[in-house]
Amino acid sequence: MRFRMRRKLFLCILNDVKAYDDYFVQKKDVTGRLGLSSIQKITTAVRILTYGCAANHYDEYIKMGESTAIKCLKAFCNAIIVVYAEEYMRPPNETDITRLLEEGEQIGFLYMLGSIDCMH
Repeated sequence: MRFRMRRKLFLCILNDVKAYDDYFVQKKDVTGRLGLSSIQKITTAVRILTYGCAANHYDEYIKMGESTAIKCLKAFCNAIIVVYAEEYMRPPNETDITRLLEEGEQIGFLYMLGSIDCMH
């Protein structure tokens, strides 16, 4: 199984995260060599979250050490929480529930919110 994310969504998240935390902006080290790119750092974090792979798995795939992969994951999660918490990490309100139920009905998931406690 392969996880796929729309490019537009990925780039939107990348830009938002870079704007919040300059850790994700590609920089040169003291010798003048470019470090890891924003795409490499965020891809690593998303892949760890998606697949649950060990952080040292990315040493061969993206040429990133385990400690750097862990740092990317932590920085990414912190940025996502700060940037998106207010809009996406809140309990659904009545408008959200109505919209989700209508969308679910259109695509054949009539009881898609049946297990969420907010329906009471």
